[in-house]
Amino acid sequence: MKNMNMNMNILGKRIAELRRARGVKQEELAAYVNVTAQAVSKWENGGVPDTELLPRIADFFEVTLDSLFGRDGNGEQQGKIAMVLKIENAPEEEKLRIALDYCWAIERALCGAEIKDGTIDGGEISDYERTLDARERRYSSKLSDFGMTRMSIAPRQQYFFLMPDAKNTDLAFFDGVDYPAFFADLADRDFFNMCVLLHGREATKAFTPSLLVRELGVSDERAAQLLALLEKYRIVKKMQIEIDDGVLEVYRFCPSPSFVAMLVFAKEVIDPFNAYTYYWEGRVKPYFSK
Repeated sequence: MKNMNMNMNILGKRIAELRRARGVKQEELAAYVNVTAQAVSKWENGGVPDTELLPRIADFFEVTLDSLFGRDGNGEQQGKIAMVLKIENAPEEEKLRIALDYCWAIERALCGAEIKDGTIDGGEISDYERTLDARERRYSSKLSDFGMTRMSIAPRQQYFFLMPDAKNTDLAFFDGVDYPAFFADLADRDFFNMCVLLHGREATKAFTPSLLVRELGVSDERAAQLLALLEKYRIVKKMQIEIDDGVLEVYRFCPSPSFVAMLVFAKEVIDPFNAYTYYWEGRVKPYFSK
């Protein structure tokens, strides 16, 4: 009898835990199971659902009956499932925001944040958005002999970067890549301005060389040279469109988040700023090893 009561107590807590992890209201679960919201509230506060409702409750949360009673022995996997479902079921405009909150929890865990009274030390992303000025910058980083993290949590620009050390740094960074040639091209102000221009347009809009002539103030010959560079790096793709009096060559922009990410990190190299919530520097080994 004692074990039965313990299992029932676990059941109510588990229902509340699953519901909150998925970001659903008591009313939603109640409607699915065909009971009142008051009944769900009662379960979560120590009451017991009717036995015939248990499979329906498990189906709602997409878990097994054993998991519903906390007996699946795979809490880590269930936690991952809960995270996936919460993000998947969120409105599209909220998905990345929710994911960023999870990333901040990961960053704090890696940096050894303390947990007190059910709260993780270091504050929440929303706290920084509320208290920091729009131009302020705030970071967190962990540098260890096994990899690195970098996170920007200020409203000015937010991101999360995590990179375990490569097994072969030559293969990961240098094999077949001519960095000096790329940076020489990027140092060309026309080429750089052209990349910024294209990343500021709708990707679905095709364009002709006249766009570069008009917006960058370059000659037709120079526009052709710039477009050849764009094709070299697969930033644009040349297409032919049939029109009434012949064929028109146009270009389709192929956007890559890598260019935007490069600007984010280049800005931090050019204009370093040391304001950290966490900074864990425990790296001894070199970043590039042979």
